[in-house]
Amino acid sequence: MYAEERQHAIAALVMQQGRASVAELAAAYDVTTETVRRDLAVLHKAGLLRRVHGGAVPARALHLVEQDVDERDATRAQHKDAIAAAACEFFPVGGGSVLLDAGTTTSRIAAAIPTDRELVVVTNSIPVANRLSTVQSVSLQLLGGRVRGLTQACVGEQALQTLEQLRVDIAFIGTNGITARHGLSTPDADEAAIKRAMVNCANYVVVAADSTKMGREELHSFAPLSSVDAVITDSEVSPDARIELTGLGIEIICAGATA
Repeated sequence: MYAEERQHAIAALVMQQGRASVAELAAAYDVTTETVRRDLAVLHKAGLLRRVHGGAVPARALHLVEQDVDERDATRAQHKDAIAAAACEFFPVGGGSVLLDAGTTTSRIAAAIPTDRELVVVTNSIPVANRLSTVQSVSLQLLGGRVRGLTQACVGEQALQTLEQLRVDIAFIGTNGITARHGLSTPDADEAAIKRAMVNCANYVVVAADSTKMGREELHSFAPLSSVDAVITDSEVSPDARIELTGLGIEIICAGATA
């Protein structure tokens, strides 16, 4: 295969998958990693792909259009269930205070929440509140404010003022993108402000996000990776992403991994 043909194939593969690592591409096209890096540099310069640590993502780096809750909930459901099961290991054994961010993965965490201990759960998510409102072992606090219909999340000044007065044991945070350069990011400014306040009021921060979020950057960064204690993702996360996160001192749990 000529270089130009291989580069076109690489561009098509990355667009289809949403991300590809250097090692994956080298194996797929039976070339060295150095050759792949040169190909990615060419494609990046042409505006067809965007280079990220360890690989490449489509050129549409910043995602300004969000899917609604129903669309996202049906995407990678098994991966989210595995992440939720792994997240249960992080709940305070003797009971305590927990903050659950809005999102389809955190909603699944709410559905799997341990019921053998007393927990105070604070959330800005209408679906999470609905799931937990009848759980007797949970003292539920729903943040006020304006509800974004697209994500069914409470945002705005009222929610921010409440978060500024809180200190919780642990926060489970969702994100649309994770990179070392841009940190945790999301498309909407109001949701970014809420997520930032959630991170700031937690003693321990766990990011719950499937592997498609790795290497993505959205418009609004709300926290640097230095503020994250652990990341729970799925078993399809790339070796490069795992190495990068652990190198920053972040514990990474690959839910559903066999080894």
